[in-house]
Amino acid sequence: MTQTASTNEETTATQETNNNDNDGDSLRTLCSKIHAQVEAFLQEDVKTERLRRTQDRTRVSLDIIKEALQRYSLPELSISYNGGKDCLVLLILYLSALHTKFSSPSPSSSSPSSPFPPTLQSIYIRPPHPFPEVDAFVATSTNKYHLTHHTYALSPNINMHMRSAFETYLSSTPLVKAIFVGTRRTDPHGGMLSAFDATDRGWPPFMRIHPVIDWGYVEIWTFLRWLGVEYCVLYDRGYTSLGGTDDTERNPALRVEGGGGGGGGGGGGEEGRFRAAFELEEDGEERLGRER
Repeated sequence: MTQTASTNEETTATQETNNNDNDGDSLRTLCSKIHAQVEAFLQEDVKTERLRRTQDRTRVSLDIIKEALQRYSLPELSISYNGGKDCLVLLILYLSALHTKFSSPSPSSSSPSSPFPPTLQSIYIRPPHPFPEVDAFVATSTNKYHLTHHTYALSPNINMHMRSAFETYLSSTPLVKAIFVGTRRTDPHGGMLSAFDATDRGWPPFMRIHPVIDWGYVEIWTFLRWLGVEYCVLYDRGYTSLGGTDDTERNPALRVEGGGGGGGGGGGGEEGRFRAAFELEEDGEERLGRER
């Protein structure tokens, strides 16, 4: 039996407020600006292997998103967005790809092109004990990037109610057939995933699309920082992987020697005791602050 009562769905319709909160930028204008930034990054004559790797990852991801936009119409697509660094990279690439799609008419179609949408569909699956800073960033960035957000607050039995949340979401958005997800190969259960994966047995049926599946931790931060993308403030306080306040602490690998200091609870304590998340170098250390 599907237990939807625990998901507490909230829908944030950003379409009515975007004109007041994005300096007049429509989604079309925003996508155009982001596309210009991404293209500038790809055209840059970079001098380091890290930047070259990040450029290569960017091109591959854009190709995956382009394929998704060929397979599915926009009403059939959604994005899972929780304000984390990985899905933030995914969102920026998605917006850039949308500019390309709507700027390049399909040579195989004689029908008029569809209008640029005012908003994009998205889902936020909120942990049982969220950080206030994450909730605040999700709220502001959802509006900034023109997302029509469906929020589901989970109870502690995360796996069961994650399925329930998606079932409820898909029943309320019956056109959605595929969802962009910011999973990377180093994430739990990410090792065997590919760019396009149907959901497993027992889950509601939809296609999971993983454009950033092969990105490394350092590449994620290289991209965000090169483009100057605003991110959640917790990353500057030593958190490298964000869950909830009950299972996430600042990464011990970023502790400043002799600084002492504690862990979770929304970034309490002296911020100077931990370096920022982008200073971590090893993928294998990314989740040292996570209990699950």
